[in-house]
Amino acid sequence: MEYSNNRRNFIRNSTLTALGLGLTTSHVSSSENNINKNVRPRRNRIGVSTYSFWQFNGPKSNAPIEDCIEKAARMGFDGIEFLLRQMQSEENSYLQKLKRQAFHAGLDIMGFSTHQGFIFPEKEKRNAEIQKTIHQIELAYQLGIPTMRLNTGRWGTSGSFDDLMANKGIEPTLEGYTEDDGFKWVIDAIERCIPTAEKCGVVLGLENHWGLGRTAEGVLKIVNAVNSPWLQVTSDTGNFLENQYEQLELMAPKTFLVQAKTYLGGGKWYTLDIDYPRVAEIFRKVNYKGYVSIEFEGNADPMEAIPKSLETVRDAFTWYE
Repeated sequence: MEYSNNRRNFIRNSTLTALGLGLTTSHVSSSENNINKNVRPRRNRIGVSTYSFWQFNGPKSNAPIEDCIEKAARMGFDGIEFLLRQMQSEENSYLQKLKRQAFHAGLDIMGFSTHQGFIFPEKEKRNAEIQKTIHQIELAYQLGIPTMRLNTGRWGTSGSFDDLMANKGIEPTLEGYTEDDGFKWVIDAIERCIPTAEKCGVVLGLENHWGLGRTAEGVLKIVNAVNSPWLQVTSDTGNFLENQYEQLELMAPKTFLVQAKTYLGGGKWYTLDIDYPRVAEIFRKVNYKGYVSIEFEGNADPMEAIPKSLETVRDAFTWYE
């Protein structure tokens, strides 16, 4: 009987002790939760363009999209932006294979970087570019991509792209035409693409990417003229060679995707010293919650430079409330 009483007392005391510990732990946990509620991290999700792994260096088979997906996932990105020119095929079976692979890797396919241009006096050339752009929108739809980068195109009077970069993106108009002619061509062409964008649920993001989009004023002139929720802005941090922060501020309210350039090892055409905490603050002020997509355009080894770029950009686009 004495053994039985002692055993019951031991169990009771042990239970009370355990309950006491549980209450203490619960109290500490509750206190910690209250602290965490007062200081909570917030951040934009960070993606990477497949361009970062290729940069048009050699044949595109040097950096297949499939490899880019796996590398981006291992590096810790949240999403990936496809460069259309880097893809091996436009067949639906290939597109669905990429979509399946990205989902399994834990990545959003969050952007589609395409090329087109509408600055042609010839109506036939503009019509061909419109049809190409409509086809690209449909590819984005097949891939489940919510936004697609759009270009104005350029006059082409400065020769090669290297020549254009040497002249800081400035080039004269075609003889006999004005910039007003170019803006009309671009606006009319994009307006014809809007119904397909709306049908497919793909927001077109006009990028500050040379041509008539060389300045924030040029980009916004087109976006405001089209005046559609299906045409917004892709803000590239590396494509303003003067007053970059002021111009980003102008475009920030209509920005649907941020492309963040980095130049480790020195840039291919030029190197900009971009203050990413300042850039992040510009977009925080307009409550931008979308993706930031890294475009590495330096000469360093991408496998080393891209993770460093991720660390820099993620730190800048993380804040505490």
